[in-house]
Amino acid sequence: MIYPFVKLSDLCSIITRGKAPKYGDSTQFNIVKSAQVQPTGVLWDECPPVTDKFGVGCSPTYFLQNGDVLLNGTGTGTLGRPSIVRTVTPNRFIPDSHINLLRANDDLNPLYLFYWFFSPRGQRIIELNHTGSTNQIELSAKRLSYLKIPLPPLPVQKKIAAILDAADSLRQKDKALIAKYTELSQSLFLEMFGDPAINKRKFKLGTIGDLLAEVKYGTSSKADENGEYPYLRMNNITYEGYMDFSNLKYITLSEKDKPKYLVRRGDLLFNRTNSKELVGKTGLYNSDNEMAIAGYLIRTRVNENANPYYIWGYLNSKHGKLTLAGMCKSIVGMANINAKEFQTIKILHPPIELQNQFAERIEAIEKQKKQAELSLQKSDDLFNSLMQKAFKGELVS
Repeated sequence: MIYPFVKLSDLCSIITRGKAPKYGDSTQFNIVKSAQVQPTGVLWDECPPVTDKFGVGCSPTYFLQNGDVLLNGTGTGTLGRPSIVRTVTPNRFIPDSHINLLRANDDLNPLYLFYWFFSPRGQRIIELNHTGSTNQIELSAKRLSYLKIPLPPLPVQKKIAAILDAADSLRQKDKALIAKYTELSQSLFLEMFGDPAINKRKFKLGTIGDLLAEVKYGTSSKADENGEYPYLRMNNITYEGYMDFSNLKYITLSEKDKPKYLVRRGDLLFNRTNSKELVGKTGLYNSDNEMAIAGYLIRTRVNENANPYYIWGYLNSKHGKLTLAGMCKSIVGMANINAKEFQTIKILHPPIELQNQFAERIEAIEKQKKQAELSLQKSDDLFNSLMQKAFKGELVS
């Protein structure tokens, strides 16, 4: 079924930018900034307070209501990010001047409007209609009001919104479960080894170097489109310490370079150069596929006194992150921890038996997490398929 396209100005009682705030210490009024506008909902707890005078002086129009749709109006990477207000404290929250506020009239279901903006088609329309240069792009409220959206009858809008909302709920549950498994891995380290800063269990203190059999830099050779091996770079390690193979380059290695640069299961990969916030990311390679490492990574292999999971757990713990942040050297916007410095990092040396127990429990958690990730892939695919059909008139008759 083909739906007619209708201008947003004919479907919304309000389309306006928010207000430029005056920050203060009010306990009654808060401003919603672009960072708090997220597809999963507005991050109310992160909205800063304004002055009481600013809040009292705002027109009632600007105070967010249930059903309001928010659309970030400025900024590369944030422009067009939508959110919907599902439940809000009345007369408290005000969007700032970088956010477009849309309040639907009786002909438009607000949840349908939110999912339209969230859809690839909606995002493409926004991309084609913004103004400004690369770093100063924006979509004004006036320009937004002229945009047209496909408009089925209101009962059909509600059905589409309900179907997409149910599918999205499945995705969010899978994401929440994955986050719980990640938290469990992090808390397990403290449970088994205690806080390294206190060392209540009186483990021997040494260095990471004491626990390593080998430390090698990656190659500085350029990637090759027709390369033989996947080429791991610093973006292939997440901040939390997990390997991310979603964006791989490739490289070809000579026979003599393969032992130096290929990784194997159980290798620790340390990101030696990055921004100050990200330097020191540490991943544990747990694949049997052969991959090579780039020069910003250090490949390490443990000796008989360590299980790689233990060092991985420490470097991704809060104490480990603080240690790394305190020792990195900044060089023209980048920070660095070289192989020699890496090996001097102080670390507790618990018994290898305890380290092995930790590894077993982490592997069990990661096995469950992998199942949740597979479930997320399926729920993502379902949601994206439904969204493609929804705005083509193929989802609800």
